[in-house]
Amino acid sequence: MARPSLVLVTPALAAANNGNWQTARRWASMLAADYRVRVQLHWDGEPADAMIALHARRSADDVAAWHARHPGQPLVLALTGTDLYRDIAVDATAQRSLDCADRLVVLNERGPLMLPQPLRAKAVVCLQSSPTRRALPKTTRLLRALMVGHLRDEKRPQTYFAAARRLAGRCDILLDHIGGSLEPALGQAATALQREQPRYRWLGALDHMTTRRRIQQAHVLVHCSAMEGGAQVIIEAVACGTPVLASRIDGNLGLLGDDYAGCFDLGDDAALASLLQRCRDDPAWLPRLHAQCAARAPLFEPAHERHVLRTLMSDLLESRP
Repeated sequence: MARPSLVLVTPALAAANNGNWQTARRWASMLAADYRVRVQLHWDGEPADAMIALHARRSADDVAAWHARHPGQPLVLALTGTDLYRDIAVDATAQRSLDCADRLVVLNERGPLMLPQPLRAKAVVCLQSSPTRRALPKTTRLLRALMVGHLRDEKRPQTYFAAARRLAGRCDILLDHIGGSLEPALGQAATALQREQPRYRWLGALDHMTTRRRIQQAHVLVHCSAMEGGAQVIIEAVACGTPVLASRIDGNLGLLGDDYAGCFDLGDDAALASLLQRCRDDPAWLPRLHAQCAARAPLFEPAHERHVLRTLMSDLLESRP
């Protein structure tokens, strides 16, 4: 018997090297044993047994077209970040996507709370995953912090910049930053900061393997975002034993847990700088964060994510008329 066909629509392909692409790539691989998966930037109109679309606003045209042409065929909408925490409150096309979908996938445990109450019954929590990797040896000469995120406002690199300035007198704290300049003004700010504060290093956009190794080598990953569906970089850090310092937003708490100790208020660079100093100065602090992250790590195992996806799709396809 031929495997069912599935079209997976993503607003970003490999060249973007961002979270939506990483999600699409991983899901296509996880579903390939059971489905003939086509990954597309926009649906080409060719028939399929089901559609998975990433992002309520950016994939809205594809969602609407599928719903119009195949009203009985399963449609899964994954809310990957800015759509869940911004667009569905104000954008009519994003709201229409919610109504069209049979299931709404959210990428953190607090995600369903952002959906309108009548639509929460459609919600499925699917935590993203990363293979477990051994922690690499870390230097004792200094604390190596790492932020991974393209330079755009939603990632709030300004908070990391300001924390770096506060730590200008700490020669034993190094702040590395990986990410492409998607907003020129932020790229200019990073370049200027490198000249002003040599303990801050902007490394630009790096490939996934190199980035992952940098995460393994860091003492702590810093994640300053204003909105996240479920940041893959946090999951990768946890999977390789690197503790996290993260902004206290729902998308991060929905991965790390409501009681996670390494959180700071959104935009609070003074609190971030203080946490970084504590990571260096308090010998008990990093082990405490590491223990909390290790307790969450089983939630991010690939087998768990694969099971949720396969169960979701098989249930939808078996229950269609």
